[in-house]
Amino acid sequence: METILNLFRLTEEEQAAFQAAAAGHEILFRPVARMQQKTSPASAADYAAATVILGCPPVADLAGAPHLKWLQTWSAGVDAYLAPGVLPEGAMLTSAVGGYGPSVSEHLLAMLLALWKKLPQYRDAQNDCRWTDFGEVKSPAGSTVLIAGTGDLGSSFAKLMKALGTHTIGLRRDAARAAEGIDEMYALDQLDGLLPQADVVVLTLPRSPETDGLIDEARLRRMKADAVLLNGGRGTAVDCAALARVLRSGHLWGAGLDVTDPEPLPAYHPLWREERCLITPHVAGGEHLPATRGRLAQIALDQLRRYLAGEPLKNRMK
Repeated sequence: METILNLFRLTEEEQAAFQAAAAGHEILFRPVARMQQKTSPASAADYAAATVILGCPPVADLAGAPHLKWLQTWSAGVDAYLAPGVLPEGAMLTSAVGGYGPSVSEHLLAMLLALWKKLPQYRDAQNDCRWTDFGEVKSPAGSTVLIAGTGDLGSSFAKLMKALGTHTIGLRRDAARAAEGIDEMYALDQLDGLLPQADVVVLTLPRSPETDGLIDEARLRRMKADAVLLNGGRGTAVDCAALARVLRSGHLWGAGLDVTDPEPLPAYHPLWREERCLITPHVAGGEHLPATRGRLAQIALDQLRRYLAGEPLKNRMK
């Protein structure tokens, strides 16, 4: 018999579905108030008994879960749980990839349109009670969008952009794998040749040694002088100090960042004062869009059914 520690905040109907899926097994419902919180309502005894955990428990609490065989997170990124010694030897780790596409893609689209239409500058003028015309703006129609990372996030963004009349180019490790919304697909190592073609460069990449520092100053300057950079993946993919220098020099139309390096961005960082840089504090995902919580719960429920049936799990990270 499995002991399943479920940290998801669920509706009565969702809880009943988990109970039905885990019939014959023990399931402990210990819902967190918010997915972003760093503490868990589960007790030490809960962790000690758990063989399965659904959610994102504090890393320190997992030291008290020696019988854990599988952790299903509600996050797409699982870096903290991949560190040596965090999970018991042989324990499986699966992520919630596939749950955040609508939320993150809509956030990135909002940032792009705000930058193209100069809405941050108009908001600044409004705050100063200034009636100022900031001149030419841009439209998505006919533009070329280069998307590095064409999984759930990148594909969701591509579909939104296609509806607005753009041409989409995707970059992924395996260029032979198609992705919905992508017109042309290339390997990630083709980035340098494609940067000068793009009106918008979008990063929805997971963190890896290959993607850390991917967009450095040299690559920023390879982009069109009036291009926009968007990052909704991992902050480490962009050299933020270099981005501040490039924007200050007048190169690029603007940048929209929901993630930064370091994160949070310290108060002294020059990007805060770049009027053509729109920054949000890593809020594109999470449960800021209420529907996301239900999507993540459904992913966990589907995975639990697979696990208890002895079927292969999706989004296997370990």
